[in-house]
Amino acid sequence: MSSLMLLSKVMIVQIKCFQEIITIGYRVYHSYDLPWFRTLSWYFLICVNYFFYGETLADYFGALVQREEPLQFLARYHRFISFALYLAGFCMFVLSLVKKHYRLQFYMVCISQVTLSSYSSAPALTVTPIHCLFIVPISIVICNDIMAYLFGFFFGRTPLIKLSPKKTWEGFIGGFFSTVVLSFLMAYLLSQFQYFVCPVGFNSETNGFTVECEPSDIFVMQEYTLPTAVQNTLRWETVNLYPFQIHSIFLSSFASLIGPFGGFFASGFKRAFKIKDFASTIPGHGGIMDRFDCQYLMATFTHVYIASFIRGPNPSKVLQQLLLLQPEQQLSIFHTLHFHLREKGMLPSSAE
Repeated sequence: MSSLMLLSKVMIVQIKCFQEIITIGYRVYHSYDLPWFRTLSWYFLICVNYFFYGETLADYFGALVQREEPLQFLARYHRFISFALYLAGFCMFVLSLVKKHYRLQFYMVCISQVTLSSYSSAPALTVTPIHCLFIVPISIVICNDIMAYLFGFFFGRTPLIKLSPKKTWEGFIGGFFSTVVLSFLMAYLLSQFQYFVCPVGFNSETNGFTVECEPSDIFVMQEYTLPTAVQNTLRWETVNLYPFQIHSIFLSSFASLIGPFGGFFASGFKRAFKIKDFASTIPGHGGIMDRFDCQYLMATFTHVYIASFIRGPNPSKVLQQLLLLQPEQQLSIFHTLHFHLREKGMLPSSAE
């Protein structure tokens, strides 16, 4: 149930941030009395959520999908249905075009689409069945924001960028080093608890979620040999680390060096529309978007990083796809797999 709660909270934040951005554009669009801007914006958001969260839920409820035929249909044709929904919205936009205002309408729809691609798809990418891979990236962005502020407040002298006059090089550099250290320690702490390192999956026997597993290799302590120069300096030959601690260095480096550019982008957006904050949802802090501007860039990077360097093929997802095949196709794959396993010596040559 915790995974559904997490997904629901992420979706609420996403919807609120999208609403704040679209409201800014709507003020301009509404003054020309042009149709369907807000309706199409929310329609495209629904399409994006269906595309991203649909596959996520299909992974979580893999066992349930195999039992229910309507769910099998939705899982099999998920991307086609998503594309059909998007095409319907595309046609609705063309039909909404008003003479003498084409440029404005295309200008506003571009803002809507950029918002969807940059600020609406990213939250769906953060949701992962392994809690550690969600908590650490989210936390290090918050950590970097706090530490950069503290270093900038006490030591800041040199302005960093004109879009954010209060940002300083001292805060930027201090935030980087402190974030790397804190993320390294956080990765060490969370890797010790099964709840944070086991993927959450739906158990068809108990009709609930389970987190019991053999932890992945990245959450198992490993021994690493230090470089010769470090050995001569520290008099240590080896060090024991969780591989995820090494990954946390790359994640925190991105959060500290590139993540802030999400905030700079948001600052430029607000300056373009001559507003101070996206909204007034949080007194003294502005809108939800003002607090999550850096998180969106971090979410996309985390998804790409995990898919590229951490997560391999998902056996449960492969099995789910195999079970959707016809019996003859499944039998063909079985014989092919049997042949390869026998060639590798994992099955006796006489096995039938």
